[in-house]
Amino acid sequence: MSWQEEIDELNARLGMAEAMGGAEGIARQRKQGKLLVRERIAAIADPGSFDEFSALAGHGTYEDGKLQHFLPKPVVTGMMKLDGRKVVVTAGDFTVRGGSGGHRGGMGQELSAAERSIEWRLPYVRLLDAAGGSVRTFEDYGRTYLPDGNAWTRLDVQLLNIVPTVSAVLGSVAGLPAINACLSHFSVMVKGISQIFPGGPPVVKAALGLDITKEDLGDDRIHTRISGCIDNVAETEQEAFEQIRRFLSYLPANVGEMAPRTEPTDDPNRTEEALLSAMPKSKRATYDARKVLNAVIDKGSFFEIAPLYGRARITGLARVDGFPVAIMINNPRYNGGSTDVAAGSKAMRLMQLADLFHLPMISLADEPGFMVGPDAERQGIERAGARMVATVCSTRMPWLTVVLGKLYGVAGQCHHRPTGMFRRYAWPSANWGSMHITGGVAAAYRREIAEAPDPEAKKAEIEARLQGLASPFKTAEATGQDIIDPRTTRQKLVEFVHDAQRILQGQVGVPGLPYLP
Repeated sequence: MSWQEEIDELNARLGMAEAMGGAEGIARQRKQGKLLVRERIAAIADPGSFDEFSALAGHGTYEDGKLQHFLPKPVVTGMMKLDGRKVVVTAGDFTVRGGSGGHRGGMGQELSAAERSIEWRLPYVRLLDAAGGSVRTFEDYGRTYLPDGNAWTRLDVQLLNIVPTVSAVLGSVAGLPAINACLSHFSVMVKGISQIFPGGPPVVKAALGLDITKEDLGDDRIHTRISGCIDNVAETEQEAFEQIRRFLSYLPANVGEMAPRTEPTDDPNRTEEALLSAMPKSKRATYDARKVLNAVIDKGSFFEIAPLYGRARITGLARVDGFPVAIMINNPRYNGGSTDVAAGSKAMRLMQLADLFHLPMISLADEPGFMVGPDAERQGIERAGARMVATVCSTRMPWLTVVLGKLYGVAGQCHHRPTGMFRRYAWPSANWGSMHITGGVAAAYRREIAEAPDPEAKKAEIEARLQGLASPFKTAEATGQDIIDPRTTRQKLVEFVHDAQRILQGQVGVPGLPYLP
């Protein structure tokens, strides 16, 4: 006896599921310039590697016991491979009720995508195109319901401390999916088609009487430049998928593994003559911080995170002799490199990421201090500074700081950790202290300057006297601080990163700093 009839029904049901929300929804998706859900999965996955689960879940309509119509769940889930490494993927299908709501079973419910990611210890990839909850579900249920979404969202929080988690915003994403966009270690949105908000323009109109477009409410201009809710922006969906692939390539599959080393392609002993003159002697001149950063890591290996937000600090992932590292550098072309609330937030997220996934931290420091002024005060710079100090002191991963130029105040303190494997070098161009001499003299010598016959001359005299004490070599005499030829910086990084591996191996699987988005 054959089971061909049942196999035919299985294939028919799978075909109905692949029809998604129907021709009208598909046409609307295409009109908006967006890929369909399975096209997205095919575009990001290694060819032929996608293995869908819960493909038959949805809502069927029957007549005389025969299936007449089937509406699939508004999300496609499964496992796929990225560059040969398996990950779990969940992708919203906007053609099915705008991707809103979810499919909840009862007794015997299969594991969700998030649960499988946690139990399999596999990276988690969200392709978000969903409107969140909808009042239409009230009619389906025949009642309203209490907002108990944390019963499921707790899994998304667990993910952050177990496996690399990434989110791509690929449409107008509202409600809980908008929060899920931020419950990630890396996020990206696509210019022209992506927005996130708790509630869209109709909700804003009802609540505030304000007419606003979805673009002005929450597109990439808002969230990758001002709010910092999303890390990166991509020109196309394909570019977003490439960024996800690259980000994950630096990280282990989970906290219980070491990050993968790639075959080195750059000379570990390479020296860059340009570093000898990279730091200008004039205090008014700036320099290209990215050039300095790229000169000391493996060529072409830098992946920048949040390049448009908190621009006084450049943060990202890179490789040093093939080993993945987290790296950051102050950017003197924005706020003089001073750490404001946004730049500090970026730096802390990078520290958390490195600590969680066993990456050495490299800090290239030219730190004038925390940002001052009324805007910084309104943004809560002191509380942000307190969080940053607490984050630095709570980390455990190997940390190397190279002081390129300035290192002042409590923000300068945040480039140093007094515990664990920590190493610091300084270039001859370095200068440091509790505060800048120029600004500090006016405060510390206020009475002496005011009582002088020529206050300006007195101020200049005191500044000159103190500048004579500012040589890094005088500090080295007293503290043993190592000062190096800038051209040898890459060699120092390579040696440190190799030494760091034995420390990192001992941290694998041991709970570290909890990751907070």
